[in-house]
Amino acid sequence: MILSLYRLAILVAIAWLLRSHAVRVRFEGFRPITVEEVRVLLPAAAVLKPDATERDGADVLDAAGAKIGYTLQTAPASDSIIGYRGWTNTLLVFDPALHVLGVRIRTSQDTEDHVGDVKGDRHFMRTWDGKSWDQVAGQTPADAGIEGVSGASMTSLAIAEGIMRRLQSADSAAARAPSPWRIQARDVGLIAFLIAATWLAFRGTHGRRWVRVVLQLIAIGYVGLWNADLLAQSLIVGWAQNGVAHAPGLVLLLAMALVIPWTTGTPLYCQYVCPHGHAQELLARALPKRWRIALPKDVAAGLRWLPPLTFVCVLVVAFLHLPADLADVEPFDAYVWKTAGWATLTIAAVGLIASLFVPMAYCHYGCPTGALLNFIRRRGKGDHFGRREIAALLLVIVAALLSWKSPEMRAWLETSASDWLL
Repeated sequence: MILSLYRLAILVAIAWLLRSHAVRVRFEGFRPITVEEVRVLLPAAAVLKPDATERDGADVLDAAGAKIGYTLQTAPASDSIIGYRGWTNTLLVFDPALHVLGVRIRTSQDTEDHVGDVKGDRHFMRTWDGKSWDQVAGQTPADAGIEGVSGASMTSLAIAEGIMRRLQSADSAAARAPSPWRIQARDVGLIAFLIAATWLAFRGTHGRRWVRVVLQLIAIGYVGLWNADLLAQSLIVGWAQNGVAHAPGLVLLLAMALVIPWTTGTPLYCQYVCPHGHAQELLARALPKRWRIALPKDVAAGLRWLPPLTFVCVLVVAFLHLPADLADVEPFDAYVWKTAGWATLTIAAVGLIASLFVPMAYCHYGCPTGALLNFIRRRGKGDHFGRREIAALLLVIVAALLSWKSPEMRAWLETSASDWLL
């Protein structure tokens, strides 16, 4: 029981790190606001507590933990607003009632002289002081009577536009009502399939092989090609960062895929639900057994490192917000074949071809999602703490380091990429 709780705690820790990091990045971006910056406008500021709402700012707390204000920066909403030659990122500090206490320029890619002129114009920099959030968001710079700073009009008006657009984007996100939880026909179909798969997982086919074949064909055709309801790293990471989608069938699928193996030891998803696993099993019967290849032990041992290494790559992409699609590290997006990318199609094709000669090749040697579900599975009295559990703890440490040092790591990667291109 203790070992099962340990494994569950590992998954919860990684999910919590992904979620808290995503909330912080929405507030800070990769240009984090410091308490010292806020203290210039709000001297009692002691702690910045990221806000998980659509405003993507932070509550400003004093030393006693009381809320004394709110702060945000205009980036990345202002990154596309170019002044004379570049963007300007601005800091806004509000009182608890969301009236502007002050505005400061944080960073800018605009001309240094122009930015200096704007900073030196006290009248312009105090334009928003005392105005409410709604007043600032509700008027264009022209409507508000904001005039550009002499000699730096393009830079100053871009700053004003960036402030307005940043608040408007937050209001627009807050105004978008979340989609309701509605059970649609696809959810009913998936839930019915899950009931049938669970029944077979615990009751068996009683020697009637055709029952499993029918289940496999439905899984491939309906769950896979028709609905594309497959678990994947892109889905799990996305839900950890942003909250689950309002899709009852898919949410139930993930819940059962985790809870059933954790409580009973039965690998429900991998053996009875996954369309790609069923496709490999059917293909393995297409060729005579004499054609099968027995991988050397060293090769098999080396290939078993692929899932955990892939998972590390997933964490790096997720925490550093790299421009990579996590769907491309697994074959599951290939079931949406009309829009699937070449990477996921290639992985799917290679895995299926390999399964002709090495049964369940991708499941055994390539699937990070399967490795995650297998990690949490209860294994009975013979279960023990081993290398798998140590590696999982190391993954938590890696995730914590990526979250903690993400700005520095991302900056290093950007610098390295620039140097390489030059």
